[in-house]
Amino acid sequence: MSSDSKVKPKDVQLSWTSNINADGEYIRAVSTFRNRVKADGSGFFPAESGRYHLYISFGCPWAHRTLLYRKLKGLENVITVDVVDWHLAEGGWKFNPDRPGCTTDRVNNFEYLSQVYHLSDPDYNGRVTVPVLFDKVKNIVVNNESSEIISMLNSEFNEFCATPEQRELDLRPSHLASEIDELNSWIYAQINNGVYRAGFARKQPAYDRAVIEVFEGLDKVEGILAKNRYLTGKEITEADVRLFVTLIRFDLVYVLHFKCNLKRIIDYPNIWGYVRDIYQTPGISDTINFEHMKKHYMVSHDSINPRAIVAKGPAIDFNLPHDRKKLDQ
Repeated sequence: MSSDSKVKPKDVQLSWTSNINADGEYIRAVSTFRNRVKADGSGFFPAESGRYHLYISFGCPWAHRTLLYRKLKGLENVITVDVVDWHLAEGGWKFNPDRPGCTTDRVNNFEYLSQVYHLSDPDYNGRVTVPVLFDKVKNIVVNNESSEIISMLNSEFNEFCATPEQRELDLRPSHLASEIDELNSWIYAQINNGVYRAGFARKQPAYDRAVIEVFEGLDKVEGILAKNRYLTGKEITEADVRLFVTLIRFDLVYVLHFKCNLKRIIDYPNIWGYVRDIYQTPGISDTINFEHMKKHYMVSHDSINPRAIVAKGPAIDFNLPHDRKKLDQ
């Protein structure tokens, strides 16, 4: 392990213990590194094959977004990946190759992800989060905002996609951009971040507000999916990827662990079929590690689950037939 980093693991603050306001509400902090890789070579970070690296957690839905884009766009041989330990403990995200599915830091040989942040900015004192897009040439973090990383993966690495079909795949087509933005705005507030607002709430009114908004959002999604195979029509888009990473975790984790239990996803006929449809899309299941998902939440969040007992269930078969293709007609 390199000793160049200034950070000490004990200095890392965990968001669910520190980002709570006076009303007991969880407030998500803003990401810090916001640079962009550009296909045209302009700027500080030109698009190149083999130059960039992703640090991710299989447990984290925000990191899952980037892994999904890397798979769908055929960039596995273009952008390398390391996977942190599913246990987010006092020292923050850690590399632990002794855990199945986790890796070492094969770029910098660090023990903690916080050291990657401090390699880029020795005075950094913000949150240490995944995903991270890292430049292996300049040895610096490019970006740690998942929505911006997936935007780059969608458009800036097309020259290097594995197949012509993946090169042409555009998860944010210009004619749907405004609709995608509108969907993302309320899906993020009510569902993606809503489950966290419910789960990390420290007071009953804060939880009540959050959980009601989660299910108002899901009810709205159910109505959309009664008419459309995907959120915007017949093709999968950015909006679907951003929603899917929450839905795939919902019955597995959020119903029990975050008390989002007014309904389950399997109680929504259209959403349940939609989740299976996306899960069964070639390559998608390769980005999913259910063991990491469950253990990350149920072991890491000791304020919610102090004995760190990981639930055995529920038993969910995501390979059941979904019959969603009929909506394409």
